[in-house]
Amino acid sequence: MAKSVVTCSCEQVALELDGAPFISTECHCNSCREAAGRLQPLPLARPMLEDNGGTQFVLYRKDKVAFLRGQDLLEVFRLGPDAPTRRVISRCCNSPIFLEFQSGHWVSLYSSLWAAETRPKPELRTMTSDRTDGIALADDVPAGTGQTLRFYGTLLGAWIAMGFKTPKIRIGNDT
Repeated sequence: MAKSVVTCSCEQVALELDGAPFISTECHCNSCREAAGRLQPLPLARPMLEDNGGTQFVLYRKDKVAFLRGQDLLEVFRLGPDAPTRRVISRCCNSPIFLEFQSGHWVSLYSSLWAAETRPKPELRTMTSDRTDGIALADDVPAGTGQTLRFYGTLLGAWIAMGFKTPKIRIGNDT
């Protein structure tokens, strides 16, 4: 399967992706919106939220993602000290790079890493019950009020394909 490369805005951080993602999603949870609200004001940052208030992610198994350069330029952001997720941005240009769940076998890459014309389209919307903004969602993508059975089934399938491994992505002192 073909490999591709995505980069931060200034191209100092580059990731090589092996093959296709296992799913592309749009999350509407409170945590994603709060993180975007706290990170988006940084200068030169790519947008984290879509016009409908969701955050689009492209999910890859961790064993299908490799850093080509710039891993030392990454910075971890957590909503709180005990948060089960960490968001990672590039210090060079404040581009959002990925969201990672503690002990997860996958990485949720921000879709803004892709040029608009090559960006994978969302296949599923999740956590729509957290929405409070009143912006209507188009009905072009299946939506669940929480994490859907399809979402969990897709994650499980990816984990089985990895032999139930959970690789670590090391960013400075934060693991």
